[in-house]
Amino acid sequence: MRRFLFALTVALFLFGVSGCSKEGKEEKGAEEAGGKIKIGLSFSDFATERWAVERDIMTKMLEEKGYEVMAQEANHDTRVQNDQIENMVTKGAKAILIVAEDGASCSIAVDKAAKAGVPCVAYDRLIKTPNLACYISFDNVAVGRQQALGVLKVKDSGRFVLLGGSPTDNNAVLFRNGQMEVLQPLIDKGQIQIVADQWVDNWEQEIALKKMENILTALKNEIDAVVASNDGTALGAIQALKAQKLSGIVPISGQDATAAGCRSIVDGDLTMTVFKDVRQLTPLAVDIAIKLANKENIEGLQNFSLAELTLDKNIKGEIPCRFLDVVQVDKNNIYETVVKSGFQKWEEVYAGLPEADRPPKP
Repeated sequence: MRRFLFALTVALFLFGVSGCSKEGKEEKGAEEAGGKIKIGLSFSDFATERWAVERDIMTKMLEEKGYEVMAQEANHDTRVQNDQIENMVTKGAKAILIVAEDGASCSIAVDKAAKAGVPCVAYDRLIKTPNLACYISFDNVAVGRQQALGVLKVKDSGRFVLLGGSPTDNNAVLFRNGQMEVLQPLIDKGQIQIVADQWVDNWEQEIALKKMENILTALKNEIDAVVASNDGTALGAIQALKAQKLSGIVPISGQDATAAGCRSIVDGDLTMTVFKDVRQLTPLAVDIAIKLANKENIEGLQNFSLAELTLDKNIKGEIPCRFLDVVQVDKNNIYETVVKSGFQKWEEVYAGLPEADRPPKP
């Protein structure tokens, strides 16, 4: 885990602001009367391995441009996160980037911040209020489509298990929507049967392990495929599958192209992952936060209704958004897509394998 964080941090540092749009060039106005302009970073947790890395990258980029950063983690506590955001407003933050623990609850703090004139950006996880300055993420419905398609490449019929993400994360709903766009026609034909459907609180690997153990016990191991919504939940499920000698036999999807997930693909346990290149998202977030803090216009955003984003027709309002593309990764393209690009280190993905079983070091 630590080696993953170090590798991704180095890759992101090297990537720097070059992955950002042209809007990110030579921001000005980092100083104001009384000191540096303050920008807040609010994270749901650092148990999810990517968030601490992205905090460090954002902090480095902002500080290099002369801004003061206030970064806090809520440890999966929605009340604490709201209090922290309100405190950032009180302490003079001019813009706040937020990874929300709960997209509904966090709207309370965002509404208060907006009323106080402090713009908030939902980073990768939607916050359900039209008072957001903007929402930036990846195409999360496409993530779900790719997960289902990746599993169907290996097994296109039989008894399928759905392993969703955290119920408080709107992305988990969008992933499921994309998955079902692909699976529902096959379900209607009777080609696929959904025999279990579970959601994993906080995306925790241990919870996924326990849920998959219970599913296998209840179904007497009679499953043919698992559509899991990220690498962490997939790796938990794989532990349960290994105990029943089903790992590598039952195809399973993932997401995030983590070091552990990529190695699991190489080892033949995880079937595929969805690569979301945060080296593009993080500098975009910094660029937008700086422009908001300086009351400058942001280009390249498109309005989406909250009804579209949440799949809930009862939620009103629109939010400016930008969604980045994703890539399906499996054993056939993992080297070219993830390793050669520097997103994961060759040593992490292929460590310990016989020389004949690994590609040349880039």
